[in-house]
Amino acid sequence: MNRLDQKINEHFPGLVVRKDLVKTVRGNAIVPTYVLEYLLGQYCATNDEVTIQTGITTVKDILRKHYVHRNEANMTRSEIARLGRLKIIDRVGVDFKSEKNQHEASFANLGISKVLIDADTVKKHKKLLTGGVWCIADIEYELSEEKGVSSWLLANIKPIQLSNFDFDTYTESRKQFSLDEWIDLLLQSIGFNPAMFDRRSKLIQLTRLIPFCERNYNLIELGPKGTGKSHIYSEFSPHGILISGGEVTVPKLFVNNKTGKLGLVGYWDTVAFDEFAGKQKRVDKALVDIMKNYMANKSFSRGVETLVAAASMVFVGNTRHTVSYMLKHSDLFTDLPDKFYDSAFLDRIHFYIPGWEVDIIRGEMFSDGYGFIVDYLAEALRAMRDYDYSDRYNEHFSLSSDISTRDRDSINKTFSGLMKILFPQGGAAKKDIEELLKFAIKGRKRVKDQLMRIDSTYTKVSFNYINTSGQTKPVTTLEEDEYPELYYKTLDEDKEETEDIDIKTQKASTAPQLNQHPDESKVNKQHLTFSEGQSGISFDNLFGNYLRGAGKLTITDPYIQKFYQIRNFMEFLETVLKFKSGTEKTTVHLVTTEGDYTGEKQKTYLDKIKESCKETDIDFTWEFDQSKTIHARHIVTDHGWKIILDRGLDIFQHYEMNDAFNFENRLQQYRLCRGFEVTFIMKKGE
Repeated sequence: MNRLDQKINEHFPGLVVRKDLVKTVRGNAIVPTYVLEYLLGQYCATNDEVTIQTGITTVKDILRKHYVHRNEANMTRSEIARLGRLKIIDRVGVDFKSEKNQHEASFANLGISKVLIDADTVKKHKKLLTGGVWCIADIEYELSEEKGVSSWLLANIKPIQLSNFDFDTYTESRKQFSLDEWIDLLLQSIGFNPAMFDRRSKLIQLTRLIPFCERNYNLIELGPKGTGKSHIYSEFSPHGILISGGEVTVPKLFVNNKTGKLGLVGYWDTVAFDEFAGKQKRVDKALVDIMKNYMANKSFSRGVETLVAAASMVFVGNTRHTVSYMLKHSDLFTDLPDKFYDSAFLDRIHFYIPGWEVDIIRGEMFSDGYGFIVDYLAEALRAMRDYDYSDRYNEHFSLSSDISTRDRDSINKTFSGLMKILFPQGGAAKKDIEELLKFAIKGRKRVKDQLMRIDSTYTKVSFNYINTSGQTKPVTTLEEDEYPELYYKTLDEDKEETEDIDIKTQKASTAPQLNQHPDESKVNKQHLTFSEGQSGISFDNLFGNYLRGAGKLTITDPYIQKFYQIRNFMEFLETVLKFKSGTEKTTVHLVTTEGDYTGEKQKTYLDKIKESCKETDIDFTWEFDQSKTIHARHIVTDHGWKIILDRGLDIFQHYEMNDAFNFENRLQQYRLCRGFEVTFIMKKGE
């Protein structure tokens, strides 16, 4: 175990599990993660390897003996009849038969129904009435010759979930972790390896948890296929349910006026709609109208009676086009069904997760470290639904008066949710509060800016916040910084050059713009800031003009040590080759430090680069700084430029280097960037 895993086991004994064990025990049992981790939590919640291996054997044995496979249901029914009684693991749903005044259970995999279940059990576990719940149940068989009476009897039933949760212990233990450690623990808890994500990507993943800890929270995530949009809502919590967007009806979601049966919003903390996008999908207009009222007011009507519910609503779907295409031709909601492509409905959305910023899920992204048993974290989030953290930024910041009540409420709910997830114990530092507030503002701004494109009655809003010294800080979305020439269009704007030209010019000048084909004339002293997750950046368009004509370059960067860092440096040399003058030699000297564990490989790689450069017009040399005290990262040219790099050449997020058919591997501008800054200054006397 690494240091974090040791710390996790120390402060949450018996409540964590090694995440790769789920894959080990799953086999061909099609059950949610929280079911498997419930069982692993009973037998493998330890860091003792012997106990873990024994526990794995026990869990596999339980699944083998008691999990009902659909294709073996007939054999299992026969076994129950032969033995008279058997314990099974299955998804159980309950219907109330008003004509009989009784409840009847049905077992999804076992394939039996009309099993009598007493009213007290149903009252204790109300979710049995809607959507079904995974349970461990004792089923008996007693042949009945009485007409209409089932031969199947339910002796005992226990939903698979945590029996108790101590919120005070949870918050006290949280105090033992730094923010970065806690974020990584949460990432591991939902199954991901935190080393594969940067800070912004981690926050995006954790935003998916807000509906579980914030009542009546409305979230949408649209993006490419394969990014795990629905995973959290189907696998993570017994308090959430994932349904197909095409299966939604008013009775199923809200209330059946004929039977009086309450719908999903009355029983679940989170109702998520999968495959929500798709222009071709048919949608009931009455459903949209009821959803709009519920999402705004937390209420819906049952005849003359008005009911209130607390379920959060999540909408996930796939986009068909790139962000630039959507901004150029329509908007970021363009793939929604026509009935939901309604400004009043969309205005109820509190946060838009930019799914195009989320990596396609790959095998190496999954964690083999320790994380919470997901049911434990689910209970922690559920406990926090009773709290309100939306005022935690008031001591340091305020929102612009230009922000409307609905926008303000959206920002506050997102901020509150993130604070609950990251700082349940309180005590957040000012810089952390500011980071979460900006993140919350961006998610709502993304919604509002698209509404202005869709509906001209929406007026421009300045999404700013103010610190205690009175300084106003504007907030922009990443796609706004990347595509300012497209972002400020409206759908009616065929004459782009004449509409809002002042706003466009002002906005475009605030974001660093890089030409794909550098122009010699664009060489200025300047400071550029790039956002985490931004794309369209390459060494060519960032440095090319400043390297043109240089006879000698000195690169100082203490972190040219690991393979990917040395590969970045090799790509920098490719840029030097492209922009060097004629056939003259260009001297390139690298000053770096020797890695503690990578020194020999590091030397080998740098020598290979040196050997390769002999075939070009680059004379490459390198040295290790023996003092190991250098911290600065910069490039100095012999014709006067000094380029100061706060991250050195390590500006790109992780991408699949071994995939020859991935454009991110071949072209830098298709990679997502880390947040970084670069300053171009002219040395004195030049």
